[in-house]
Amino acid sequence: MKVLKFGGTSVGSPETMRAVMDLITDGEQKIVVLSAMSGTTNTLVEISGYLRKKNKDTARIFIGNLEVKYKKVVNELFSSDENKKLGLKVVGESFNTIKSFTSGNFGEVGENTILAQGELISTQLFALLMNENDYNTELLPALDFMRIDEDKAAETQFIRKNIKTVLKEVGEADYYITQGFICRNANNEIDNLQRGGSDYTASLIGAAIEAEEIQIWTDIDGFHNNDPRFVENTKKIDHLSFYEAAELAYFGAKILHPQTVLPARVSNIPVRLKNTMNPTDEGTLITAESDGKGIKAVAAKDGISAVKIRSGRMLMAYGFLKNIFEIFEKYKTPIDMISTSEVAVSITIDNTQNLAEIRKELDKFGIVEVDSNMSIVCIVGDIIQEETGFASKVFRALDGIPIRMISYGGSRYNISVLVPTSHKKETLQALSNNLLNS
Repeated sequence: MKVLKFGGTSVGSPETMRAVMDLITDGEQKIVVLSAMSGTTNTLVEISGYLRKKNKDTARIFIGNLEVKYKKVVNELFSSDENKKLGLKVVGESFNTIKSFTSGNFGEVGENTILAQGELISTQLFALLMNENDYNTELLPALDFMRIDEDKAAETQFIRKNIKTVLKEVGEADYYITQGFICRNANNEIDNLQRGGSDYTASLIGAAIEAEEIQIWTDIDGFHNNDPRFVENTKKIDHLSFYEAAELAYFGAKILHPQTVLPARVSNIPVRLKNTMNPTDEGTLITAESDGKGIKAVAAKDGISAVKIRSGRMLMAYGFLKNIFEIFEKYKTPIDMISTSEVAVSITIDNTQNLAEIRKELDKFGIVEVDSNMSIVCIVGDIIQEETGFASKVFRALDGIPIRMISYGGSRYNISVLVPTSHKKETLQALSNNLLNS
């Protein structure tokens, strides 16, 4: 069995929903993971924001407008009056849930419950559409088997056990439809896997059922060797290893959620990125093997802050880095890059929520400097197999660009440089001209 995931643009209208239905109904049994209709999650985030600010009147206006939109979708999506009635019931139940939070106190549980409604609506409507067209389809409630622990990590054993139970309970079908993104947490409350989490859902399900292949369907043909938003004439990559894909996803390639690769890699299940607008294209295949052709692609991650700690006490001192890392651990702030010398250590982070508190504690160890508005540019490939002189090629390509930090050797699959975001486009273009297209 294969697991297929379709994002918000793929189910963003009645027309695209029908196109997805036509695409998946090839007679092969599969699990289909769906996101909310495009734009829905953003609107639900806005509604939650107004409720947090106790601006309930504005929240009600947004709720009403979104409900009208969904009622229109239902009327356009279904042919029979019976299914239109069932579709309106689905929409009505979800919006009654949302409206229930416009009175009383509002907190994180309420926000997560509201955010879940987008996926709950899209999957129920799509399953109705499938059955209206006589396809043997069952709905798998993701909230019955998807769970994260206290650290927001997926509970893979729980998922593996419970999805099999749910599959037995709903009975045999040709097509199973389930929600991406949403889950329950350690307190059994509705929660989620963060933005882009539908990709992660598909990978977790694929690993849990030992799928033949996991397919992530988007609106482009697969990974490109550079960011087409900033660089012209990029090329699709036909094949990547799990490690190469993970580096690209983590360091800014928006086509794939960064956590997607791990469950597939652990279970050695191929992942394929496909385009709903061009379904005959083979897309990008991600497997355990690399094709060994050196540099594959570059990607950039914005919103980076560089933290530098200079201290004379670091000289010849063991335990210094341990003390520094414990501060970041205390505030649950991941580190992307690190560079050290005898008297200084530089660290990059993309989560600045607790930066003021972190900086205050770092002041105990030396002089702290923070540079914001930075970008990490990552050059990815099977670098060990590249010819001698790889690093010098990169540095020659970036001649004239201000480089704040360099990470080389931590992984055989990437070399990363930190540059001001104002120089990101220039950096990406220079790498394309001198490494990818030379």
